[in-house]
Amino acid sequence: MNLTEAIILGIVEGLSEFLPISSTGHLILASAILKISQSDAHKAFEVTIQSGAILAVVWLYRKELLSRSSLLLKLCVAFIPTGISGLLLYKSVKSLFHPSVASYMLIAGGIAFIVIERFLKGRTLAEGGIDRISYGEAFFIGVVQSISMIPGVSRSGATILGGLLAGMNRKDAAEFSFLLAIPTMFAATFYDIYKNIAIFSFDDGLNILAGFLASFIFAIVGIKILLRFITTHTFIPFGIYRILAGILFILLFA
Repeated sequence: MNLTEAIILGIVEGLSEFLPISSTGHLILASAILKISQSDAHKAFEVTIQSGAILAVVWLYRKELLSRSSLLLKLCVAFIPTGISGLLLYKSVKSLFHPSVASYMLIAGGIAFIVIERFLKGRTLAEGGIDRISYGEAFFIGVVQSISMIPGVSRSGATILGGLLAGMNRKDAAEFSFLLAIPTMFAATFYDIYKNIAIFSFDDGLNILAGFLASFIFAIVGIKILLRFITTHTFIPFGIYRILAGILFILLFA
């Protein structure tokens, strides 16, 4: 992988991390298009550049994180199911990093978004901001998030759907999803670095830095686009996109 490819993957990661379209799935598929093999080093690179997206959320929500101790505790509660699942199923999940798995999960997630949005149509969703979420609802969202370890499901997509099913409105569900990314992606990133530290080289460090910076910049762009979009739209367009993208990638890599 060269520097240009690292930047491209960083852009893909940043834009797709907080949109409910699966950053992992898109990274796998983008790597396949660029003809980059899914080696252990490359899988570690894909996870590591997510730290740029983590930093973007911390930067955008720094005031909320510093002033709301109860919110931090709820994020920790929501992280528990994924944290435990990640430790127990790390090797099994890594074996699923394949374009075909990501493609089918993109389609399945797209269908889920359309079905749930139709189910919620006409219903009044709770207002009041992310502070109103209970610890039980936070844990439920965390359980749903754990499914997103399968590439193509989408961490943000799973947590947003979990928030909607818990009665949150679209903006609150999206913002809780952004914040839950901090402990989840931080743990995944540094656990992966720990597991694969021996395979990194100086060249990997340069590529990771480039991917990190691109991920940080475009994650901010992605977050702002999503929040603006859902003020007047449902998540159905994302569901349609996921289905079409999944079908396209199946045809490309069949």
